[in-house]
Amino acid sequence: MHPILNLTEVCFNFVFLLLPIYHGMNLNSKISALIITYNEMGYIERCLDSVAFADEIIVVDSYSSDGTYEYLTNRSRIKTLQHSFQNYTAQKSFALKQASHDWVLFVDADEVVTDNLKKEILNTVNNPTEHVAYWFYRQFMFQDEKLHYSGWQTDKNHRLFLKDSVKFSEEKLVHEVLEVKGTSGALNEKLLHYCYKNFDDYKNKMLNYGRFKAKEAINRNDKFNYSSLLLKPAWKFVYHYFLRLGFLDGKKGIIICYLNALGDLEKYRELRKLRNEEPST
Repeated sequence: MHPILNLTEVCFNFVFLLLPIYHGMNLNSKISALIITYNEMGYIERCLDSVAFADEIIVVDSYSSDGTYEYLTNRSRIKTLQHSFQNYTAQKSFALKQASHDWVLFVDADEVVTDNLKKEILNTVNNPTEHVAYWFYRQFMFQDEKLHYSGWQTDKNHRLFLKDSVKFSEEKLVHEVLEVKGTSGALNEKLLHYCYKNFDDYKNKMLNYGRFKAKEAINRNDKFNYSSLLLKPAWKFVYHYFLRLGFLDGKKGIIICYLNALGDLEKYRELRKLRNEEPST
């Protein structure tokens, strides 16, 4: 063989061997799955099973008292940490710092990644575009039944992102917001969200959210007024039940819309309490 042709063949083979290495980060991008928990027995099991495809699973527990922590420590491949809870944003920020890999998949303990969503996640991280974060639309579950309306039909959250391109906004204490340095895309498949376990659990969750929202209002220096206390919760119910078609969800819609409005009522009750506790000037 001619020396030039032989050299060309060697170079071609060398480049061919390097291609998998060059694309290695794309074809084998690793994912850290992050979850925060507090008393999640009965839900955390299927959540963990659904993210088993991740290369690393980290759970930050807020000192659960129902056996969640003990269950987590007995699961293989799960790195479990306990960290005192201040608010949702602080807890998720702490969890984010524990991630070892560039891509982070953040799910709540009552959420489940479906098989189709799993395939879309893996395809996304292994074939990256210009986006550094991705929205997930969520299918809300009322126990084991789908909630089609009641204001949640367009709900979405950032759930998949590059760790170094994001941070959680410190202004939000609940319903945390991700600040993204770059563009965001949206995945097609929905994340299942088992938000409603039973009436008392969801009621306590909404009341707790309301108290955190009152603290956010204090941080913004919002003033309390009785018109908001009386009108905002009523409007919340009307908006979700009628304008956002909650009535089409039947009894489920009435319950969800009522409890969401109750969360708003608790926000203004707590805001009034916090303002009354302030020293007079």
